[in-house]
Amino acid sequence: MSRIGKAEIKLPDKVEVKQENANIKVKGPRGELSTPIFEGLSVKNENGTVKLERSSEDQKVVALHGLTRALLMNCVKGVSQGWEKNLEITGVGYRAQKRGEDLVMSLGYSHEVVYKAPKGIQIDVLEQLKIKVTGIDKQLVGQVAADIRSKRPPEPYKGKGIRYANEFIKKKAGKTGKK
Repeated sequence: MSRIGKAEIKLPDKVEVKQENANIKVKGPRGELSTPIFEGLSVKNENGTVKLERSSEDQKVVALHGLTRALLMNCVKGVSQGWEKNLEITGVGYRAQKRGEDLVMSLGYSHEVVYKAPKGIQIDVLEQLKIKVTGIDKQLVGQVAADIRSKRPPEPYKGKGIRYANEFIKKKAGKTGKK
């Protein structure tokens, strides 16, 4: 029994959902996304709500029911509101800035780190130490934020580096000197 799969999705204004072959197309004010629909599942669209129905109680179909509904919900939210991830930079002399469409970061290396945003993703530098990644595809937004964080992950002694805005870094004690 999939409780997530059985839940209906209420469509916001100006969002359309259509099933085409093996994909579900979601179109909204921010753009268009598609997600795969697996064999044995079908989309029922009526009165501004979408519901996924399965044709059999086969274990594989039941397992993919909730996954497909979650992916569809992520697409609906993405084309209506969008997704965002916030990053913070910590460290003396560390900073970020926009240069054209590129994100240029000074992270304590002997060179600047340049990151080019993929198509469909917007990177904004709110202050020199705060980065905001936005887009309609949840997976792509998360991947871009993880790529930026990987340029200088936070270290456990002073916490210097790039971290997610809500991330907690557990700090280690440093070495103690001999007497």
